[in-house]
Amino acid sequence: MIDLHKLAAMLQELDDQMVTCMKCGMCQAVCPVFRETLREADVTRGKIALLENLAHEMVADAHGVQEKLNKCLLCGSCQANCPSGVTVIDIFIKARIIVNSYLGLPAAKKVIFKGMLTRPRLFNALVAMGEKFQGLFSRPADELLGSSCSKVMSPLIGDRHFLPLAEKPLRMRVPELNTPAGRSGLKVAFFPGCVIDKMLPRIGEAVLKVLDYHGVGVYLPPAQACCGIPAVSSGDSESFEKLVRLNARAFARGEFDYLVTACATCTATIKEIWPKFMDAYPPGVQTMVRKLADKTMDINQFLVDRVGVRSQPAPTGGRRVTYHDPCHLKKSLGVSAQPRTLLQANPAFNFVEMNEADQCCGNGGTFNLQHYAVSKKIGDRKRGNILASKAEVVATGCPACMMQMTDMLSQHGDRVQVCHPVEIYAQALK
Repeated sequence: MIDLHKLAAMLQELDDQMVTCMKCGMCQAVCPVFRETLREADVTRGKIALLENLAHEMVADAHGVQEKLNKCLLCGSCQANCPSGVTVIDIFIKARIIVNSYLGLPAAKKVIFKGMLTRPRLFNALVAMGEKFQGLFSRPADELLGSSCSKVMSPLIGDRHFLPLAEKPLRMRVPELNTPAGRSGLKVAFFPGCVIDKMLPRIGEAVLKVLDYHGVGVYLPPAQACCGIPAVSSGDSESFEKLVRLNARAFARGEFDYLVTACATCTATIKEIWPKFMDAYPPGVQTMVRKLADKTMDINQFLVDRVGVRSQPAPTGGRRVTYHDPCHLKKSLGVSAQPRTLLQANPAFNFVEMNEADQCCGNGGTFNLQHYAVSKKIGDRKRGNILASKAEVVATGCPACMMQMTDMLSQHGDRVQVCHPVEIYAQALK
């Protein structure tokens, strides 16, 4: 049953946040979705105009409102360039929560979020089962990129080239760690996140190799869960809160100086979104969440700003590597120079800048599933910029961006490898 008092309070809070929007239209110039569709309803200004009368619009056509709200990457490009400082991401997430409270969660998402994500053991067991049987439904597509494609066309997968589930996830390669600080005098907690654990464990292993090389102690608790961004961005605040609590309890048992992740989205979620949606949590949980958020850092930022990794002179004839700025890393957290420094710390690589490096790749999590045609157009623009750089490798600090660029490059047979900056740096260490 809908809590009408809570719903009214949320609507009032939303109104208070939207009042600073001047409808200037600056968001049109930077919105990757609007650039492809040219529809006012797809840009921030159009969505805020819709939200200003949200209560009436929900009664008139709640599903239509939901569809318009979901047609957004939550990339933060509009927020980063808004002259009025409108907190767009907060507004859109809260609006999705309000609409979801009114309509209820769709059946498929209810199964995924409430039935699986909030039960990490069950989720891990189901993914492990999926790994064993994925060969029945998919086949290798590109050996260089490690991508797969569907054996038969399906409405969900379509013509995508995707990363398969790892034969052995990170949690089975390294179930847990609790090593003391070495010569660096630092100890970190490590949050791998779902994609690194289940699809790209090589990134997690590179992180652990680099931390060990620099004498950084590591606390890796076994009972980690999803960071919660799929749930909260879909309007499921209840599942989001459960996931936050699960992770807060797991990390509360350890002593460490920083919490590091190799996923831009996980970093931004823990550091920025966790604290903004914790008002209803008990005081003890709020304290844990705030402490974790304050300690959270991207792995590139930690290695450069805290450990002191520096770039090396560029070689002659080294492999050309370029870099894509994940939206959640640059636009949300302001981390941009550090990944480039890490790439240039491997003397076997020549770093080259691509055009529009900080333009969204078009993944956007569930956006890619719901609006693949638009997602692919945005991704193809990113592919064109990668190819124009003549790089042999494209690096990025977000596994979701890696998935999107792998899809675009693999579908066209492009001979460009997709990596994480920490993987490039780890290759230089003996």
